Amino acid sequence: MSEENKNEFTFENPEYRQTYWHTCSHVMAQAVKRLWPEVKLAIGPSIDEGWYYDMDAPFAFTPEHLEQIEAEMKKICKEKLKLERFELPREEALKFMEEKGEPYKVELINDLPEDAHISFYKQGEFTDLCAGPHLDSTGRIKGNALKLTACNAAYWRGDSNRETLQRIYGIAFPKKDELDAYLQRIEEAKKRDHRKLGKELGLFMLRDEGPGFPFFLPKGMVLKNTLIDYWRQVHKRYGYVEISTPIILNRQLWERSGHWDHYKQNMYTTVIDDEDYAIKPMNCPGGMLVYASEPHSYRDLPLRVGELGLVHRHELSGALHGLFRVRCFTQDDAHIFMTQDQLKDEIKNVVKLFDEVYSVFGLPYKIELSTMPEDHIGTVEQWEHNQEILKEAITEMGKDFEINEGDGAFYGPKLDFHLADSLGRTWQCGTVQLDSQLPERFELEYTGEDGQKHRPVMLHRVVLGSIERFIGVITEHFAGAFPAWLAPVQVKILPITDRASEYADQLSKQLDEAGYRVEVDHRNEKVGKKIREATMEKIPYMLVVGDRDMENHTVSVRLRTGEDLGAMSMEDFLAKIKAAVDSKALELN
Repeated sequence: MSEENKNEFTFENPEYRQTYWHTCSHVMAQAVKRLWPEVKLAIGPSIDEGWYYDMDAPFAFTPEHLEQIEAEMKKICKEKLKLERFELPREEALKFMEEKGEPYKVELINDLPEDAHISFYKQGEFTDLCAGPHLDSTGRIKGNALKLTACNAAYWRGDSNRETLQRIYGIAFPKKDELDAYLQRIEEAKKRDHRKLGKELGLFMLRDEGPGFPFFLPKGMVLKNTLIDYWRQVHKRYGYVEISTPIILNRQLWERSGHWDHYKQNMYTTVIDDEDYAIKPMNCPGGMLVYASEPHSYRDLPLRVGELGLVHRHELSGALHGLFRVRCFTQDDAHIFMTQDQLKDEIKNVVKLFDEVYSVFGLPYKIELSTMPEDHIGTVEQWEHNQEILKEAITEMGKDFEINEGDGAFYGPKLDFHLADSLGRTWQCGTVQLDSQLPERFELEYTGEDGQKHRPVMLHRVVLGSIERFIGVITEHFAGAFPAWLAPVQVKILPITDRASEYADQLSKQLDEAGYRVEVDHRNEKVGKKIREATMEKIPYMLVVGDRDMENHTVSVRLRTGEDLGAMSMEDFLAKIKAAVDSKALELN
């Protein structure tokens, strides 16, 4: 048996995994209908991790209700009910669901195309409108390896003007130990939640006065600026120049770029001097104007132009989530203008930059090639040509990739980089987008070696994605214990007695002058308490100083990991922290 066939009916196969979870959603719906027949069913798809089902119930589901549903689901699994698919003509399908008192299913059927095959799946006494696919029996699901994880509100069809339903989430695995490992990972993720750590560590805050618009606090600004400084250092080495473009630009520009037609629902607009303007949701059109502001020769290319641009996008309030989904963020953009012959080498150059940056944070990645969406500009031939160039470039680098059909930007195909954090979760951060359309729309030109005018091709790319979201990702990745080079406070000096306070201040001044971020805890508290609190603040190095240290001109060094490195001279400590910061080491030593 081939390896591929061997894994066909395991969770190694994503299609089987989704089928398993989809069947679980039907088992859950059947359990709910058995317990409370008055509940109306909406939709119940599988998702990236498990499934959910939206329901209209005359009461609010509680954790106790979820326990009841779980118990009934386990019974259904033991009953080993066969799943049977059948189809009905439209009128019969409508009548079938009307008689069952399922108005949401009736609406779904009415919205199907006239020529649609209207299919149902039946298991025991329960039948659901569904396109499938499903497992052949509820007995395939291991009842001791499923768990209902949450319940919250959801609008019917995502429309805030429609009915408010209740959404129950669940997860299941073929083996109980896999479920246990998953639940343990979820508990660890809760401890690492960047919203919780952001508050505890004084990094940022979110306020009702500005939903989706984060406030960065002093320590958060140190973190953000340190990240930006690193971004600038790397990009300078890779030959980028930096620009800044306006936040508000007029409607004509956004119409010219295509964003007004393809992205207007996510844009904030205003009127200035009786003319329509938009707050930029991305930096690209401003970058086009900068390129077009002066003539260019083939000798100028490739031209790599970076921008840390503040952008605004209207996100639904229900989608907002800490720093992961906000309405205002700093995009670490770059636009690279080049000749067609330079394109493949520039793609490789960008990927090399990505490799360098992501390795600094210990973040491995997978690549997706996103292809032409239905809502696109440009010809199919252009898209196919550009998709092939992206494939060739990363293949020649020895990189593997997956195809994500139809998810390209409206102007071109792209490579998306999905980073894996310390818990194995993935985050789409970097992207490389190949664009032949905007240079055409903005009539960008360069003078070729032949003396004639030519159209450059262009790459859009971000490495971090957005500074704010990336801070959220690495906060959870490191559980707030940032590497020494990135930590908002790198050293905390803890005098044991008042007599050591002046010595502590001298050490603080020495560290500050050497360029390190340092605080002194002068409180009249026991040193054990000071150490505990500095550890909770995730400060990399603690210098405990007392009478003996003053006499010997030493510092007693402790790490936030609890390791006591003992006494050493200040020169030795400076050498130690310098090595950790300069190398951007992930671990303390």
